[in-house]
Parts: sequence; structure tokens; C-alpha cells
Amino acid sequence: MQGGAPETRDTDLMEQIMTAADTITSLTIRRPDDLHLHLRDGAMLAAVVADTARHFGRAIVMPNLVPPVVTAADACAYRDRILDHLSDHKHFQPLMTLYLTETTDASDVVAAAEAGIIHAVKLYPAGATTNSASGVRDFDKVRSVLEAMAAIGLPLCVHGEVTDPSVDIFDREAVFIDRVLTPLRAAVPGLKVILEHVTTADGVDFVRDAGGNMAATITTHHLFINRNHILAGGIRPHYYCLPVAKRERHRLALVAAATSGAPQFFLGTDSAPHLDTDKQSACGCAGIYTAPNTLSCLAHVFEAESALHLLEGFTSVHGAAFYGLPPAQDRITLVKRDAPVTFPASRTTAHGEVTIFDCGEELYWEVEASL
Repeated sequence: MQGGAPETRDTDLMEQIMTAADTITSLTIRRPDDLHLHLRDGAMLAAVVADTARHFGRAIVMPNLVPPVVTAADACAYRDRILDHLSDHKHFQPLMTLYLTETTDASDVVAAAEAGIIHAVKLYPAGATTNSASGVRDFDKVRSVLEAMAAIGLPLCVHGEVTDPSVDIFDREAVFIDRVLTPLRAAVPGLKVILEHVTTADGVDFVRDAGGNMAATITTHHLFINRNHILAGGIRPHYYCLPVAKRERHRLALVAAATSGAPQFFLGTDSAPHLDTDKQSACGCAGIYTAPNTLSCLAHVFEAESALHLLEGFTSVHGAAFYGLPPAQDRITLVKRDAPVTFPASRTTAHGEVTIFDCGEELYWEVEASL
């Protein structure tokens, strides 16, 4: 009897907390950061950047343009092109990155970081994803850059997949951890590393156990889709992304990590717009465009896990802390509607349509206002 009473009280308290969470219809949080974002360039940039700036305060902008963003001058020019489209969203701050190549000069990286021009460097294994042909093949050739980054606390954002054609596409993240990430961290132990768009339970476990210099971003779409969404019953190109979605057990591990409150995990949408004509082709592009409805999707996931009180940490606190950024001071409010929220099916660009992510669920949460 004495051993059972505390357990009963704990159970009752948990039920009360969950019941209270079910009654929440409005949630005000610090304005979120998107710590992994693709904005593209030209007409695509003009069409999509407002979808992020409308809700987010800052974003780590990926450098895989053609040609890639490899110098401080490239980063400044790209930042200016982004800002040119933000007259209605002057609060938004694009945080620029450099594309790591085997010819990157360590002193240039340090100078760009110390001048506040860049906030991270992105590592793409050559051929791993969209516009990654200039990526790294021989990691010994970038060792001096990584050591210089470790010395100043500049994070390395990693696309965590091997490109060995003998490795199954569904195993490439787990193999990358063994072959590349573990040796890299041993060689440069002081380096801050972010395993971008983690997709496996293996990756979640690795990051959770790795210590303070290791973190991971989790995308919106990987919280909803597994590989069946892409392949079962027909090929659905608008669910195809890299890293590709994995088995359901991996999706569940990502949901658990995102809603756990653990500071190693934070939002990086990897929102990646492509024209429908490029997605729906004989060799379709990898990428899912989630910027317009990400916060509605996330509120749905966190509510389902009785974790709405942890949403702010995932979207607005953990990532800023890892990057050494001050938390946002302004707020946004999400409101739960009585009827499902309707989002447009696509975004129109000067060259065609870009399909917006359909999570497959009715969404009742939407961003109402900024404070």
C-alpha cells in the first residue's frame, strides 16, 4: 500500500497536466528561428522568402547555390539579395553560411565569422544532395579549416550521409555516423557540430549521447512522413527529400526527440522549394517546401504528444543557445481554430508552381499575430 500511493498520485498529476494541455487554444512563444533553410535565388527567392519571414525571426541560410556561396563576398551579396525582398518583414535576419570545399581558406572563414558575416559553415559530402557537386571528398584537406572553426566556436553544419554507391540509401545516415562523423569529432574534439535533418534513431541516439558540442536539427516533414508515404501505392514525388524518410520507428524516434525538451534538438525545417516540373520528372529533385505551414504542423505534433509547453524550446530557444545567439524578444501567437485551417496547395513563382507540404493531417493551429 505504502509503495503504491506515490505512484497513484504521480499518475493523477500527469492526467491533470495532459487534460490541461488538451484545453489550450492559444499559445504565445518567442518568435522562432529556422536553423536550416533553403531560399534559392532569383525568381524562386522572390517567391518564397516571405513565407519564412512572416513567422520566423532568423534563419540559417544554406549556401548550395550555383555557383555556391564560398567566400565572405559571396555571402554578403547573397544576404543583400535576400534583404531586397523583405521590405514588409524588416525584422527578419538571414544568418549566412559558407559552403565548405577542399580549397576553402581557414583565414577567410575566421575573418568572415569575426566580422559577423557568417554564422556557420556547411559540409556537404560531394554528391550528397541538391547542388553538392563542389562538396568534400577528402576530409584531410579541410582539417585546418575545422580546427580554426573549433578555436573560435564557429559551428559546422553537416549533411550526414555517405555517398558511396554501394551503401543503401536508407542506411547512408547511419554509415556516415560510423565512417565520418565519429572520426571527425575525435580528430577535432572542440568543434561544434550540427547533424542536420537527422532522420534515424541511430542519429538521435548518437546526438543525445555525444555531449555539449553536438546537436541536431529536425525537420517538419520528417516528423510526419516515413518511406511508405513516398513509395506505397504509387510514387509521390512531393514527399521525396534527402535524407530520404526512413521506417516508421525512425519517425517515432524523431518525434520523441523533438518533443522531449532535450536542448540538443531544435528546428531546422530544411524547407527546400523546387518547381513542380522539376519534382514531377523522370529524375525528380529532392526537397519539400514546408515554410508556409511549418508552425501549424509543429503545434499539431506537440499537442498530440501533450508537449505544447515544450514547443518554444524546440523552435526558439535551444538552437539560439547552441549558436550563441540571444533569444528573440518579440513573440508570435498560435491559435487553435474550431475548424481545420486551409493552406494553399502551392506557391506561384515567375517560372511555375511550387507545391506546399501536405502533412496528411487536418491542422487546427495557425499563427495569428506578432507582439
